[in-house]
Amino acid sequence: MLCWFCAESARASCRFCGRGVCADHARFGPYLLQVSRSETRRRAESLVVDDAVQCGTCRPRPHPVAMPELD
Repeated sequence: MLCWFCAESARASCRFCGRGVCADHARFGPYLLQVSRSETRRRAESLVVDDAVQCGTCRPRPHPVAMPELD
């Protein structure tokens, strides 16, 4: 796989969109793995990876998207 930006060999792929990125173009940020409800603490909690690979071009939406057709 080649880097989306410079066509050098990719070292990783973006966790959000799958674009290949080389070491120079890789960015890192949080990735939400799971959300669950803790009845003991009476709150929603999440499991997050702090340094997931990101390409820096794609823009994951900040809020959930409703999908009523799957209900």
